Amino acid sequence: MPKLLKDFKQFLFRGNVVDLAVAVIIGTAFTAVVKALVTDIITPLVAAIFGAHNFEALKFTINGSTFAYGDLLNSVITFVSIAAVVFFLIVAPVNALMSRRAKEDPETKECPECTSAIPVRAKRCPLCTSELVTAA
Repeated sequence: MPKLLKDFKQFLFRGNVVDLAVAVIIGTAFTAVVKALVTDIITPLVAAIFGAHNFEALKFTINGSTFAYGDLLNSVITFVSIAAVVFFLIVAPVNALMSRRAKEDPETKECPECTSAIPVRAKRCPLCTSELVTAA
C-alpha cells in the first residue's frame, strides 16, 4: 500500500499535472470575465446597432416549434471573444518566443543528403543513413 500512495503522490506532483490543474482554474476564471464582458459590453453594443436589447429573448417559431437562438448567439459571441483573446494574448506571443528560441538554440539540423530534420548531435542520418560531417 505505501508504494501505491508514493506513486500517487508522484503522479499528483508531476509538473504537467499541476500545470494543467492551474490552467483549468485560470481558464474557468478567465471565461467568467470574458462572459461578463460579452454580456455587459459587447451585447449592448450589438443591440444598439441592431435594435435587440436582450439576445436571450430572441426566438422564432416554425409549425408550432419554437427555436430560441438568442442564448446561442450570446454563446457564440463569448466563444469567439475568448478564442480571439487566447490567440492574440497567449498563442501568438508564445509562438513568436518559440520560433526565436529555435533560431537561437536549434535542436535539429538538416541532413545534407535527404534534407530531413535530424538531431544536432547525430552522426548518421536515421532516414538515409548517410554519415554526417561534424564541424571542427
